[in-house]
Amino acid sequence: MIAFANAKINIGLQVLSRREDGYHQLETVFYPLKMYDVLEVVEATDTRFIPSGIPIPGDAKDNLCLRAYRLLAEAYDLPPVCIYLHKTIPIGAGLGGGSADAAFLLTLLNDKFELGLAESQLLGYARRLGADCAFFIRNTPVLATGIGDVFEDIEVDLSGYHVVVVKPPVHVSTAEAYRAVTPDPASRQLKSAISHPVATWRDAIVNDFEAGIFAVHPVIATIKENLYQSGALFASMSGSGSAVYGLFNKSVQLTELEVDNKVFYIE
Repeated sequence: MIAFANAKINIGLQVLSRREDGYHQLETVFYPLKMYDVLEVVEATDTRFIPSGIPIPGDAKDNLCLRAYRLLAEAYDLPPVCIYLHKTIPIGAGLGGGSADAAFLLTLLNDKFELGLAESQLLGYARRLGADCAFFIRNTPVLATGIGDVFEDIEVDLSGYHVVVVKPPVHVSTAEAYRAVTPDPASRQLKSAISHPVATWRDAIVNDFEAGIFAVHPVIATIKENLYQSGALFASMSGSGSAVYGLFNKSVQLTELEVDNKVFYIE
């Protein structure tokens, strides 16, 4: 069986406070993006993970897809499988590709082996794999709070806009992003701001990671400014970066940004 695991963008990201357990209280909007990895699962004599496409750093044995398989295999005695992952969503970009792969694999295994897991059960397993994994089970726009794992449905529709995602040759780790951010408990009312026209978001919606990351990687700040100069109604780093996206009300071709960066045009 095959599944297409999509990316996401963050619209706004407010780091409100640091919790006693070391995690942070967040407020952000997750929005699904039409950029995909490809997953395939086939039964095999032994469980293997075979990646292709963009190289995935780290030990393959620790990949989230294998962790997702083991999570269900322990509970439901699944047979060995071969997991093929063709990676096209940039890594270290704040686009949630790894989390999406794990969540889609849970759903794929549920369907392939007819486990009969309800959505609420899949959400529970996904939350055990990562804070934003559960988003990809429903895969609809949400206001995420807590550590990014408490969801409230929210009406956001970007289908009338052209999305440009720019990935510079920079990898930003989540740890690096948090080291450079100062929690601010003063809410900027993201839920209210996002209900207004996209053209008003520039002055009202902020990603708190940007200031610290821009100081270390000024190329990311330059990309954001270039998107605005090219006519974006709103531009922002997604999540902890390093990808930056721009929302345009017409189709654009940003050839100057294609020189040193990977640029994705999403209608």
